[in-house]
Order: sequence, then C-alpha cells, then structure tokens
Amino acid sequence: MQVVSKANNIRVSPQKVRLVVTQIKKMKPAEALAVLEFTPQKAAGPLRKAIASAVANAKNNYNIDENTLTFSELSVGKGISFKRFRAISRGRAHSILKQTSNINVILSGEKTKQVAKLETAEKKDEPKKVEESKKEAKNGTKS
Repeated sequence: MQVVSKANNIRVSPQKVRLVVTQIKKMKPAEALAVLEFTPQKAAGPLRKAIASAVANAKNNYNIDENTLTFSELSVGKGISFKRFRAISRGRAHSILKQTSNINVILSGEKTKQVAKLETAEKKDEPKKVEESKKEAKNGTKS
C-alpha cells in the first residue's frame, strides 16, 4: 500500500531542500522525523511536516503499521518562481528570482495483521447483513 503526501510552493529553493533530503532518504520515516527535529536548516521544517502528514495518513486512513513504513519516493521539484527586481544605476533593473519547491513523499508499508483479519471477516459477513436488511425492509421493521 502506498501513501502520498505533498507540500507545494515551499519558500526554500529546491537545491537547499535536496541537501536535507539526502540526509534522511535511507532512514525509516520515524527516524527521519527525529533527525529533522534537530536539523538547523530552514528546509527541515516543511519537510518534517510533509513526512509527518504521510505517516498520519497511513495510520488513520489505511491502518498501516507505523513500524513497517519505508520511503518509496522522496522527491523535490521546482515550484513557481516569484519575480522581483532590484534597481541599479542609470535607471536599469536586475531581476531576482525567488525559487520555491514542491516536496512529494510516498511511503509504502504493510497493513496490521489484526486489521487485515477483521477486513476479511467483514467481507465474509456482508452477505448475511444484506439478507437481514432485505428481510427487515419487507417486514417494515428496523432494529
């Protein structure tokens, strides 16, 4: 199962974010969050937030065990560029491009064994529930 989290238009250049990403790429997400907590670079904050969001999505939406999560993909791309100008001599201007970055985090992991067993048990019980609801609809009674 793959879980995706994205952070777009972060006000740090992609090159600076990639420096932080190379430090944590080989780690598990839980370890990476602990390392990013104490990393002094500005890019560590938004990167930590994106990874934490992906871990939370995996736990809450897909019932994936946090210990089995690994980075499937951790990529940084170029976002939009803010265009600014700086005045120079003789009435001219030099352009300044303020870069932003897009962070994509894809985690992969296995579902917990208990949840997998419950899902298979629920699928087996579904035909019985459907039959019971049909009977109740005919009789006009609900429990």
